[in-house]
Amino acid sequence: MAKHWADFQYEIYLNGMTGAVPRLPTDLSRLEELTERRLGPGPVGYVAGSAGDGSTARANRAALDRRRIVPRMLRDVHERDLSVELLGRQLPAPLALAPVGVLSIMHPDAEPAAARAAAAQGVPFVLSSASSTPMEQVAEAMGDAERWFQLYWPKDVEVARSFLNRAKAAGYTALVVTLDTPLLSWRPRDLDQAYLPFLHGVGTANYFSDPAFRAGLAKPVHEDPNAAVMHFVGMFADPAKTWPDLAFLRENWDGPIVLKGVCHPDDALLAADAGMDGVVVSNHGGRQVAGAVAAADALPGVVRAVGDRLTVLFDSGVRTGDDVFKALALGARAVLVGRPYVYGLGLDGQAGVEHVIRCLLAELDLTLALSGHSGPGTVGPDDLTEAGA
Repeated sequence: MAKHWADFQYEIYLNGMTGAVPRLPTDLSRLEELTERRLGPGPVGYVAGSAGDGSTARANRAALDRRRIVPRMLRDVHERDLSVELLGRQLPAPLALAPVGVLSIMHPDAEPAAARAAAAQGVPFVLSSASSTPMEQVAEAMGDAERWFQLYWPKDVEVARSFLNRAKAAGYTALVVTLDTPLLSWRPRDLDQAYLPFLHGVGTANYFSDPAFRAGLAKPVHEDPNAAVMHFVGMFADPAKTWPDLAFLRENWDGPIVLKGVCHPDDALLAADAGMDGVVVSNHGGRQVAGAVAAADALPGVVRAVGDRLTVLFDSGVRTGDDVFKALALGARAVLVGRPYVYGLGLDGQAGVEHVIRCLLAELDLTLALSGHSGPGTVGPDDLTEAGA
């Protein structure tokens, strides 16, 4: 029998019989405010902040809020199954933890804590290239659990090749290539604090542990950390990359490849033509282009263009189980959640991340059932209306 994620609510109520209440709010939209109060302005701004005046992040929320669910009645929903097949893998729910870099600024247990939480709940963990823990250590923390590797595609071709080889050897099954960060955007919250963790050697663990990266240094990292940081800054991203460069990835990675940051249907078609396996419709949570289209508004066009050819995933603005439902209804096969789990990590380590995953999936399970669905497969555009339409 499939797991009923909704049972988490009864676990909470039963624990309440002994006077115990959840350590973190079950309304995950409250986590950001709590994190703002408890952590320093640098780390909080780095996670919560967005490009420009934050208009894209607000648009992401508005686009999800504008769409309203139309529940259907008297459908048999007593047995539910949230499992999905994604990129050739069977997953317990249409959810993965999005790649977020430098997690050590939020909690000393950093990426391994988040990865263990994902493993404990059976959802994939997507490790950022810019993690504060080397990919092999994160893999070790997860055992056999599902993990994907996110690549910030560096200028140095040997470092790129080395990253892919290391990720493969460490059991990462899918490659998620972020395309929307060939340069860091204008981020006032970080600029006002002059806060960029990479310049202090935080978020550089995969690079500093990489033989191809170290081969380009005159001295070992520990002897001249500043030179290592500047070497990293010089290669971190490459604004000169174009579509034909994707051939390099296909030659050096034999598993599924997903391109993250696609918002235009024509780019999705180019991804399909290049032999990619999927796209993530995403605007980097509003962190890259101020004034950009909301990810949820971009999603239906991409699904129409390539939904029959590619696995279409979604992120940007997801805070609740009903947000996940709406993304599925708009055509996404699964959703990547970012900031909420990072706030959970900052507030309560691994337990905080598990709390976020369980709340999201309990709410999704209940939203599906109460809207007349026993699984993600039957959700579609007819289940939504637009406010004011």
